[in-house]
Amino acid sequence: MKHESDIASCGLDLILSRRSYRGPYKPDRVPREHLRAILEAGLAAPSGCNKQTTSLIAVDDPGLLERVKAVIDPPVARTAPAMICVLTQRIIAYRDRCFAVQDYAAAIENMLLAITALGYQSCWYEGHITDTDRIGDRIARILRVPDKYELVCILPVGVAEEAPRAPQKKPFGERAWLNSFPEQQNREAAE
Repeated sequence: MKHESDIASCGLDLILSRRSYRGPYKPDRVPREHLRAILEAGLAAPSGCNKQTTSLIAVDDPGLLERVKAVIDPPVARTAPAMICVLTQRIIAYRDRCFAVQDYAAAIENMLLAITALGYQSCWYEGHITDTDRIGDRIARILRVPDKYELVCILPVGVAEEAPRAPQKKPFGERAWLNSFPEQQNREAAE
């Protein structure tokens, strides 16, 4: 068991330093072994009833990457030298429940942490990709993804040209508590 003084050294600093980066990337290529390590981190995530509904495609071929970026409108991550595309399958895992969203969310967070650990930056682009214009479907066609999969997210990967900025977070005491919801918060929620 770690003592309080050991908390910073056990990896929590990595979690607390991860940022969503939407700025320009340096043109430096992401080595294949780094892309593979990021994919392995994603595949190591838990999945509901071990159905393993998440699949991944890393894109680093410059020509293919440009074709993918060309269908993203409005454009995002135009300068990223690599991209990870997250695929899911809607598989019933338990009774009538499908845990695909939880599965790919866990995989994405693992990959975002691996990306940060390797010195790169990224951003979780999902709503932009799965909105009514179905950009994910267009990307899936470019990547020859079979119909039984849905492309739900892209993660650009690269070295940031600018320092990532920390977002404004609510104070700990407004979102996390020990043992129960605070009495003051209960009164305010009831009003």
